[in-house]
Amino acid sequence: MTEREKMLAGQIYDCGDRELLERWHRAKDLMRDYNRVDSGDLEEKGRILRELLGGQGKNLWITPPFFVDYGDNIYFGNNCEVNMNCTFLDDNRIVIGDNALIAPNVQIYTAFHPTNGADRFGSPREDGSFEFCRTQTAPVIIGDCVWIGGGAIILPGVTIGNNVVIGAGSVVTRDIPDHCVAWGNPCRVRRENG
Repeated sequence: MTEREKMLAGQIYDCGDRELLERWHRAKDLMRDYNRVDSGDLEEKGRILRELLGGQGKNLWITPPFFVDYGDNIYFGNNCEVNMNCTFLDDNRIVIGDNALIAPNVQIYTAFHPTNGADRFGSPREDGSFEFCRTQTAPVIIGDCVWIGGGAIILPGVTIGNNVVIGAGSVVTRDIPDHCVAWGNPCRVRRENG
């Protein structure tokens, strides 16, 4: 099993793997290019996003700056808008359904580490250097017709249902069911969304 396969399977994997680092650097270069493209150059923006992302539907709008780890683990449905300064750490899949609105400064994380420091890094090497920290992942799935408010943070393994609003500044630590409005830290369902 390759380190990428381990990463996508949620197993502990080596972030310093050559293939993963090549993909990571490629994504950083594409992201840099996207963030520098003239605002009105929709053709070039579209070309870069097709190369960067794992998949996308029609009518995707991402306002720069936009930040990713690999890019190719991110999938958008139709009619999605991502506002400025969003960070998607896509060490596992991030799947976003149709008609999604993602406000500025939203962070979506799929990676996490052991809580014990010794477990994160292991023993130092003979030369005193250390390995990349041990990492695991879990996908984030966001349904159709979802609005994620500004500054929200979505943690690894979370599924957000259809027709959901997540309030600004929320920290989403667990699944949110269909047809509701949720907010807070931790984010909790506050009412139905008829």
